[in-house]
Amino acid sequence: MNFDESQTKTNLARAFAGECQAGARYQFIGQKAIKEGKKNIQMIMKDLAKNEMAHARVFWDLIATHSGNADTNIEIKAGYPFEDGDIAEMIKASSNNEKSENTSIYPTFSKIAEDEGFKEIAQKFKLIALVENDHFMILDDLYNKLKSKAIYKSAVPLEWKCGHCGHSETHKQAFETCPLCDLSNDYIDLTFLNSAKK
Repeated sequence: MNFDESQTKTNLARAFAGECQAGARYQFIGQKAIKEGKKNIQMIMKDLAKNEMAHARVFWDLIATHSGNADTNIEIKAGYPFEDGDIAEMIKASSNNEKSENTSIYPTFSKIAEDEGFKEIAQKFKLIALVENDHFMILDDLYNKLKSKAIYKSAVPLEWKCGHCGHSETHKQAFETCPLCDLSNDYIDLTFLNSAKK
């Protein structure tokens, strides 16, 4: 199939736009977290935003590589999530978005690409869907911990590491203030949340 006439080209453009918007949303949540003194949540959002922009670049490059049009304008019609509220509400909405990308949107786009003969593109959609599942697990866990006010508690001992000075301790509950640098537990690195769920 001619790429410029394919549904895959449109799907790549939709995915590119969606990833750019997700990257921006995570930056906005991170900015809100900084205003509330939650450095650790801002660090998670920064990592997620970086991932989303890397995905956007993959989709951009696939369009550029496969398209015969030098200055193409791809018209797309799609709904894109817009959520605001407190940090927990925004994280919950984002986790739902990530789940949808992983379970519905990207698998559908992958199947269409496969059916249209674009195996490399189909594989990229599958690989990015796996990362979006990781994002879903991180955000879902973070939301549940925020809502239950158990962000610094665990049923099993975990390593709690200060994101500022690197001090770490292994307990079921994090320290309230880092004994080394005296910063609050809002600086504890929470990027382990995803690995703790696997």
